Amino acid sequence: MECYLDNSATTRCFDSVADIMTRVMCLDYGNPSSMHRKGVQAEQYLRYAKDVFSRILKVDGKELFFTSGGTESDNLALIGCAFANCRAGRHLITTCIEHPAILQTMQYLEEQGFEVTYLPVDEYGRICLADLERELRPDTILVSIMHTNNEIGSLQPIAEAGALIRRLNPRTLFHVDAVQGFGKFRILPRKMGIDLLSVSGHKIHGPKGVGLLYVSERAKIHPILFGGGQQRGLRSGTENVPGIAGMAEASRLACGELEENLAHVTSLRDRLLEGILREIPEVRVNSPAGAAPCLPYILNVSFLGTRAEVLLHMLEQKEIYVSTGSACSSNSKKKGSHVLRAMGLKDEEIEGAVRFSFSYQNTPEEIDAVLKELKAAVTRNRKMLALANKSAKRR
Repeated sequence: MECYLDNSATTRCFDSVADIMTRVMCLDYGNPSSMHRKGVQAEQYLRYAKDVFSRILKVDGKELFFTSGGTESDNLALIGCAFANCRAGRHLITTCIEHPAILQTMQYLEEQGFEVTYLPVDEYGRICLADLERELRPDTILVSIMHTNNEIGSLQPIAEAGALIRRLNPRTLFHVDAVQGFGKFRILPRKMGIDLLSVSGHKIHGPKGVGLLYVSERAKIHPILFGGGQQRGLRSGTENVPGIAGMAEASRLACGELEENLAHVTSLRDRLLEGILREIPEVRVNSPAGAAPCLPYILNVSFLGTRAEVLLHMLEQKEIYVSTGSACSSNSKKKGSHVLRAMGLKDEEIEGAVRFSFSYQNTPEEIDAVLKELKAAVTRNRKMLALANKSAKRR
């Protein structure tokens, strides 16, 4: 039985998503900028997609811009707003546990002369609003805080942060990376004080290579790509119509049953967590499951006395797919999770950390199969490491 529990890295496309993308690629394949019938047909898919996202987010369609994915959306939001508003100030705020798409972009902006403040997190991976309040300054032009952490699932107090920013410095823009939260929680930018919101298609059973950026009418932003002037000049380049149509279909399905999906995934998460705590000794639960607001789609656990990468490949041999953290930073030269380190974990706890991430397509039977193989893999890994350490001491 194949058990795929790496859904925070990417998800399997819905059949209906693949169907609509095939139709666009093979039948309605026109360029949406063309003035003939084929172009008009292609443009209708873009109009439909904007209508879908407008209804989900409760925003105006002209505030929505399609991108190549979450990374581009984050880059456009941060770089575009930083340079557009630099006369008002050069101070930016983010957190120390953001996705690399945010952290690396912030580092780039520091090289361009901007000052960046990185908010710390507590043992649950959450910021303290008092820290945000203390760091806000008259020259703060942008705050960027992720909705859901991609490694441990911690939820940030987004609505509270949005209200705080509007109260203390109404001119400061608020960006939220919602790549892991969109399609799993109801996110309403206007109600939550969000000026810019990043979304990705492939985290919600849609296609890779397509994303969305919501930009409120009040946000001043410059383009970072230049060319044909598509999408009101903010994001040049021929629109990825098949991808956009597929992402809209995936979003429609995911957001249509949010509560039911959340309840199902919560039961799966609890089943796996209870089984781990019952069957496997010496573990540390890193996700704030039950202790603080948390996305049940992600469960991060450290198996002490193991190497997570070895566990990953042991489980892979049994057709069980998990991860050791963010897939987007797996090629980084830096070792160890910056998220877990920011939470105060020790090296041994970080080395043994495994991320299980769920989809509402997973089943209880899959969870039971994972538990059986996981227990055997952890036991075997611990024995191997104990023997290796004993042999090293003899030398």
